[in-house]
Amino acid sequence: MEGANNNNKEKIRVTVIDLEKLVKKLFGKKKMIIISTIATAVISSILIVCVPRGYNSLVMLAPEDESSSGGTLSDIASSFGFDFGAMRSSDAIYPLLYPDLFNSNDFVVGLLETRVATLDGSIDTTYLEYLMNHQKSAPWTKVISKMKGLVKPKPHSVNMSRVRKEGLDPFMLTYKEFMIVKKVKENIKCTVDKKTNVITINVKDQDPLICATMADSACVRLQAFITQYRTSKARADYEYYSQLIEDARQDYRRSAKEYSDYCDSHKGMVLQADISRRDELESQMNADYNTLTVLNTQIQSAKARIQEKTPAFTMLQNASVPVKASTPKRMIFVFIMTMLAFVISTLIALKKILAEE
Repeated sequence: MEGANNNNKEKIRVTVIDLEKLVKKLFGKKKMIIISTIATAVISSILIVCVPRGYNSLVMLAPEDESSSGGTLSDIASSFGFDFGAMRSSDAIYPLLYPDLFNSNDFVVGLLETRVATLDGSIDTTYLEYLMNHQKSAPWTKVISKMKGLVKPKPHSVNMSRVRKEGLDPFMLTYKEFMIVKKVKENIKCTVDKKTNVITINVKDQDPLICATMADSACVRLQAFITQYRTSKARADYEYYSQLIEDARQDYRRSAKEYSDYCDSHKGMVLQADISRRDELESQMNADYNTLTVLNTQIQSAKARIQEKTPAFTMLQNASVPVKASTPKRMIFVFIMTMLAFVISTLIALKKILAEE
C-alpha cells in the first residue's frame, strides 16, 4: 500500500513539474501571443470603424378591439397561438396580418415617396432617392458585390417605359427598384403581439432622423390603410346616397316648379280635369319631398357609420430620434476578436511546444 501511494505521489509530482515547464515555455513565447493579440485588436478596430453605424426607432400602437367577449378563454387560446378576436372579426385584414401587409410591394412603394432629411441637413430628398444614391457601405462590400457579379450573371434588363406608367409601378418593377423594395422590407419590420394585439414597427437606418421619420411615416400609412379599408363600405354607401339625394333634390325642384306654375296659370279653376291635374302634381311633389326626406336620413346615417367604422389607435410609444447607434457593437466586436486571437495564439504556441518535446 505504501509503495502504491509513493508511486501516485511521484506521478503527481512529475505532472506538476511538467506543467511548470510548460507554463515557463509558454511564457517564453509571450511575444508572439502579445503581438498577434494586439495586431488583431488593431485590425478589428480599423475594420469595425469602416462599417456604417445603424440606428433603430420603435413605434408601438394598440388598435381598437372590436370584440369585447372572450375573457379568460381568449387569453388562454392566445397563449397557444390562436386569436379568437380574429375569428370573431368580420374584417378580412386583422392585426395578425399587418406584418404581411408590410411585405407587399404596394405598401412599400407608397413609403418610397416620403420626404426625408438627414440629421446634419446635408440631404433632403425622397426616401427612394436616399436609398439609391446616399447609402454608406463598408469598403469590402463593393469588392464582394463585384466578385458576385463575375460569378452570377446579371439579370436581363427590359425596357418597360412603353408598358408601365410614370413613377414606381408595384406591378412592374425594374431590377434596381426591386432591390430597393427588398431593402425597405428588411429595414422596416412590423410585429404583432398575439396576446395584446400591440403593433410594433421597428425601423433601422444609417441616419437617426431618417430612421425616426420613416418609423412615423410607416405608422401613419398603416393607420391610413386600415382606416381606408374599415370605412370603404360606409364611404361607398355615403357616395351612393349622395348621388341619390342629388337626383331626388332635382326631381323635387322640378315637380315643385311644375306644380307652382300650374297653380299660377289655373287660378279660379272650376273644371274637374284641372283640379285632378293639380292634385296629381301636388301628390307628385309631396312624394318627391318624402323621398328627399328619407334620403336625407339615410345619408346622415351613412355619415355616422363612417365615423363609427373609423378605427381608433392608442399610441403607446411615438417615434423618436435615436441618440445612440444600435449597430455595430464596436466594443463587443473588438473584445471578442481580441480574446479569440489570444486563445488561438496560445493554442498554437502550446502545439509548437508539445511538438518540440
